[in-house]
Amino acid sequence: MLLVLKTSVPKRHHGFESHPAWLSKFYYLIMKISRFYSIPFLRKGQVKLSGRNATGKITVRHRGGGHKRAFRIIDWARVSGKGYVRGTEYDPFRNTNLLKLYHPSVTHQKYSYIIAPTEVKLFQELNNYEQSNKKDNNIDEVDTSVKLLRSGDQAPLSFFEAGDFIHNVEAFPGQGPIFARSAGTFCQVRSQVGSSTINTNTANTSLDSLIWSKVRLPSGSQRLISQAAQATLGIVADSPFNLKNQLKAGRSRWKGIRPSVRGVARNPVDHPHGGGQGKTSGGRPSVTFKSWPTKGQPTRSPKRNNKFILTPRKRKNK
Repeated sequence: MLLVLKTSVPKRHHGFESHPAWLSKFYYLIMKISRFYSIPFLRKGQVKLSGRNATGKITVRHRGGGHKRAFRIIDWARVSGKGYVRGTEYDPFRNTNLLKLYHPSVTHQKYSYIIAPTEVKLFQELNNYEQSNKKDNNIDEVDTSVKLLRSGDQAPLSFFEAGDFIHNVEAFPGQGPIFARSAGTFCQVRSQVGSSTINTNTANTSLDSLIWSKVRLPSGSQRLISQAAQATLGIVADSPFNLKNQLKAGRSRWKGIRPSVRGVARNPVDHPHGGGQGKTSGGRPSVTFKSWPTKGQPTRSPKRNNKFILTPRKRKNK
């Protein structure tokens, strides 16, 4: 005789409706398992040029081969707004990892990539405090008790206090971040200054009406940046990137970097440092194979004067 026992487990469609806690745990498990998967619609192919221009001539030496790589599209402006951290992903074109954000309030594109900062946990909420009126420098009304509590929140520079570490900093409002995007880099807000600190002497009156912040860049220079410019709180992750060792020549070949021969190991017809009896030091200051000076030769024009830089960058002691 077959005994059939009735259980209290509901059907699948009833379970989704009557057990929201179980459903939330199910989504949590799925997102945790797939936190390392890449997003197909945010990934595109990259054509290998091997250091050649449009005519096929080599313009950049020591390039070629390497593993196939896909380019990830990063949401620098954070246009999708508030999102939740779904996981991290390796980017072959950068020395730091990326964060995958999930935006439940967005209908067309619910995922985006951003640069991964430090001290960010899985399923953490990241906010974006955008500027409502760029002409009047008015900021959207938000709850000041919860703004910028976590690393990874993006906001105008007027939201930050003196001493805060920031990254993905814009030079001008709406330009896009250009400062502190590499692994382990950061800028520091020094102070909030007024509009009378700088005189641009240009026909663009919109620059004279802006309110400025003094920011210390990774190079050590201090620069004036508009308080309407966007920045992200925190330091870029993967700070010990410069301490990593390749360990073998094959890892450089995986990255598409071909071997390079020293100038002193060549013949005189091939390089200015070539030739000589036995081991030589080159006999002259270091130059390239085209006799261009290298190793510390200044390349910045002294005639160019950036009025936004208050303190120049620190020079290395020779």
